[in-house]
Amino acid sequence: MKSFFEVLEHLYKKVLLGATLENDIHDYIFYLNPAFSDQDYSTTASSECSHTFGVQGTREPSSVSLATISGAPVCLKRHSEMGSAREIMLLQLTVIRVMVTRILSVKTEFHAREKYREIIKILLKSSDIDSKLTCMFQNSDKLLSHMAAKCLALLLYFQLREKITLSNSWISFCQKNLSEYSESDKVVYCLWTLTAIIKEIFKDTCSQKTEILKQFLTPFHTIFEVFYNSLFSQHFENHQDTSKIVNSLICFLELLELLIASRIHLKLHFTCQRILFLKPSYVLDVITWPVQAFVKRKFIVFIKKCLLRKVGEDLCQEWVPASVLPDHHLHVDLLALADAVLQAVDLGLLRTLSVHGKPSCFGGDEVQPGSERVPGPDHVILRAASLLIIKSLEIKFQNCASANEMKVDLQRFMSELLTFLKPHLKPSLQSHSQCEWLSRVFIEQDDDMLEAAKASLGIYLKLTREHEATESLTQEKEMWNHHTHENGYNPHCIFLFLLKNIGFDSTVLLDFLISSETCFLEYFVRYLKLLQKDWDNFFTICKNFDVTESKDSVNICGCIFSLVQDRSSNQTEPSPLAALGSHRNAHACISWVSHASSEPLDQVVMSEETHVTLQANGLSPPRASQSLVDYDSSDDSEVESTDQRLSSSKTTSLHQEAMKKIQDTVGTSRDKKEISLEPPSRPLVPRESNTPFSVDCDIAPNKIVSGVGISYRTVKCFEELQGAIYRLQKKNLFPYNPTALLKLLKHIKAIYNKSMNHL
Repeated sequence: MKSFFEVLEHLYKKVLLGATLENDIHDYIFYLNPAFSDQDYSTTASSECSHTFGVQGTREPSSVSLATISGAPVCLKRHSEMGSAREIMLLQLTVIRVMVTRILSVKTEFHAREKYREIIKILLKSSDIDSKLTCMFQNSDKLLSHMAAKCLALLLYFQLREKITLSNSWISFCQKNLSEYSESDKVVYCLWTLTAIIKEIFKDTCSQKTEILKQFLTPFHTIFEVFYNSLFSQHFENHQDTSKIVNSLICFLELLELLIASRIHLKLHFTCQRILFLKPSYVLDVITWPVQAFVKRKFIVFIKKCLLRKVGEDLCQEWVPASVLPDHHLHVDLLALADAVLQAVDLGLLRTLSVHGKPSCFGGDEVQPGSERVPGPDHVILRAASLLIIKSLEIKFQNCASANEMKVDLQRFMSELLTFLKPHLKPSLQSHSQCEWLSRVFIEQDDDMLEAAKASLGIYLKLTREHEATESLTQEKEMWNHHTHENGYNPHCIFLFLLKNIGFDSTVLLDFLISSETCFLEYFVRYLKLLQKDWDNFFTICKNFDVTESKDSVNICGCIFSLVQDRSSNQTEPSPLAALGSHRNAHACISWVSHASSEPLDQVVMSEETHVTLQANGLSPPRASQSLVDYDSSDDSEVESTDQRLSSSKTTSLHQEAMKKIQDTVGTSRDKKEISLEPPSRPLVPRESNTPFSVDCDIAPNKIVSGVGISYRTVKCFEELQGAIYRLQKKNLFPYNPTALLKLLKHIKAIYNKSMNHL
């Protein structure tokens, strides 16, 4: 004979598999109706839960094979210990959850799904299960309370899907507990349940999402605003048990994010979806509270996602991006939020942020005994705060017509931001490269880095249009260019620092272009259009980069020279030094030290001029990254091999010997060389085969070959990217039509060649 628990376990296994149930519906309802323990609910008002200890109109199971227990669920305590009763109740809630999930799944067999649907409908009508689960929120057993909330959320969503009127008792329960903030656990469970229901609406594949959400929000849209005012008007320092208000803040923040996401993606308009934009200072004030660092981090990241229109993106990936869906009212609300952020920064928001707290990691923020904590700031807060300011400025400037006002605001806020960032950037920013802040801050977060770069480019383009309309003198243009560098938003510098960080690797750019997780395509196209019009300014900046890197390389090469001399004098075999100019720093002087200390120094150190000349002649030092595009057949590979052999045969013996030495030292070689879309009829840079190796590394700026260096590497990277895109397009592997992008890249190459001809 089977026990009550065994019957439930058997039922759970069948529902989990989506199997059709053979017995009478009322037999299953008898076993699924939750029962309460008097001990756990001794403090519960009898008016709330007295009717939950039985099922009116239900009968005992008639099937002998289904069960042998003759008592109703109210008698469970008599037949089992309290531990067993708890396990039975948890299993009941689990079976209900799985059954509702099976109903909502299109993969469930039709007859099985209809049987499940009928069981749940009768359970909702006959047992008043909504009230029972609501009462469980007050249970001292947190696991049971949590399971009850999850089960209730699914049942409520099922009612919305089936167009069944929601339980008045549950609506009243939520309205009562959200009418004002209290430290009761019931508030948290109300918020959690509401959030879970909206998540289910987002995840559903049905076409009536907007109608379902409208039906759900109608009873609550006014009470949310009341709770918003009540919660954020609390004085955090006055609470003895701060964990209660922290839980409420986190739960309500998640609900708030879903409400805003539903406005953006479901095109629904309720007042409760605009609460943040109507009163943004309430949320911004939380950042200044003496609350835990993780709470501040969550709020800053939340506001950042709102400004970027990325709220709820993890639930809305299958839809059209929000940025292509114009919404005038949302635009006005974002402007209000951006103004509130800038006003808070003006009042000292950044000065109240502490970024020296414990950094959060996947394994927690506690260091194991015997381990050392790596010192450093909280980069999550640094990135979010930076993006808050730069995006808020972009949004504000889109609605501003005064060039002078924009310049004043930009200088004030960027000065505030750079002052905030500089103490946390090691090594510190140089006075001549303020624009490097962006790539330094966002180096570990590609999507945020590209959002910041795009926003910075938008600010530059807006100011440039206004500036060109009012000023045209050469001196004023120079002052304008100085202003862009001084305030760290010159688009050419920002893009060049980005390329340096990725080692001028075209495969990384290709990865960005293919990925749907960043805005690189939009940013890249806008920048290439600017580059076409502003090539002279770009070229001037490239020369400044080359001069700066040449000065750096003198110091680097001097250090290596001293190191080699010291080791030679000690007659100790030196260990190979790693190639300077790594994936992230790309120094102009790339040096190698051989294994043998007796080798001449002119074979150890290679100057910038020779390195770039080798590149121009078809020789390039080994690269750490491999090509992103694999060949489907040997035909493509043979074309490249032939092209490489022809190119290599034209090089001088000096270059071949130098490259052999480099390859022997580093221990790697490049077997394949990317072919471009249209191989140039002439080299991008004139050959300088007679250029000698530099022995003393004393590189003067006037000795740099015109057009060689940063500008050459940039155009070469574009050329490789163009070829890779073309090959993918030929094989129908590129995710969208790249014709316009290829034209832009081709035009940039033509501009470069033209500028080289005039030198």
